[in-house]
This record gives sequence, C-alpha cells and structure tokens, in this order.
Amino acid sequence: MTRSILAALPALFLATPALAAQGPIQDTISIDRAVASFTGHATGDAGGARTEVDNRLRLAACPMVSMAWRSDAHDAVVVTCTGPEWRIFVPVRVPSSAPAAPAPTIAATAPAPVRLAPVIKRGDPVTISAGTNGFSITREGVAMGDAAPGARFFVKCDDAKNPVQAVAVEAGRATLPGWGE
Repeated sequence: MTRSILAALPALFLATPALAAQGPIQDTISIDRAVASFTGHATGDAGGARTEVDNRLRLAACPMVSMAWRSDAHDAVVVTCTGPEWRIFVPVRVPSSAPAAPAPTIAATAPAPVRLAPVIKRGDPVTISAGTNGFSITREGVAMGDAAPGARFFVKCDDAKNPVQAVAVEAGRATLPGWGE
C-alpha cells in the first residue's frame, strides 16, 4: 500500500499545476445576485432561488451570463455562459399559491397577437447595457436579426466568439435578459 501511495505522489504533483492553469473561476455570489435580479425575489423567498448556488462549483469565469426560465412553470432559471461554454440550472421556490397553468383556448376564439414593429434591424449597431445601483456594464455589437421592443435577439460583439442574447429596448439600445430597464 505504501508503494502505491509513493507511486501516485508524482502524478499528484503533476496534476496540481494543471488545475491551477485552468484560470479564474466564476464567483457564485454574483450568480446568486443575478438570479435574484432576474426572478425579482431573494434567495429562499417564494419566487426566488431555493438555495444559493453551490460555492464548490468551479466554473470558468464568464464575462457575461445570460438567463432564461427553464419552462413556463418558472421552476428553474437557466444560467448560461457562451464565452467559456457552461450552463447551470438554479431551482426556484414556486409559490404555493401559484396560479395553475392556463387552460388551452380554442384558436378561433383567441385574440390575434399584437405584433410590434421592429426597432432593431439586422446589421444595426446596438449598445447592450445592464446594471443596478452602483453597477453598470455596456457592450457594443451588431444585431444579427430584427427585434421589436421586448423581443430577444442575438448581438455579435467584436471580441466575443459567440453572439450574446439581448432584449430590444429601443432603436440601437438593448439590455441583457433578466435585467430590465
């Protein structure tokens, strides 16, 4: 047994620099804050994340995360990074008095959806901004599709490998999903 431990020691020393060379890791507290902002409720409250994101996670640092609901039930938030690619699901405490899903309606009796004219068109320069009190970030890019106010679309940023998902606010302006205006 002692021989096997001694034989494994050099491998442990070789593995340690590889772990350290992975680079900076994502701060889970910032993910908690972003999820609380997205849901509009604090961690542990009805409508908010059930618990904090596990701080033992070693996710690569992400310059900009995007968030979306996992389903129409709003039972989890999907936090995604496109820079170093990763995705996590944060369970949400569904209020006990949450209304049931609406019953399906017959298409013939449903009112026609109102379509707003696009304020951002493919190829337009776009400024994406997000922030709260004491924190603000902006990024420039080019729209990859048309978008009406409140609609999601992708923006290609010069220094990013993958496009960033944004929500149209007005001509030339957008915000990140979950950050609102």
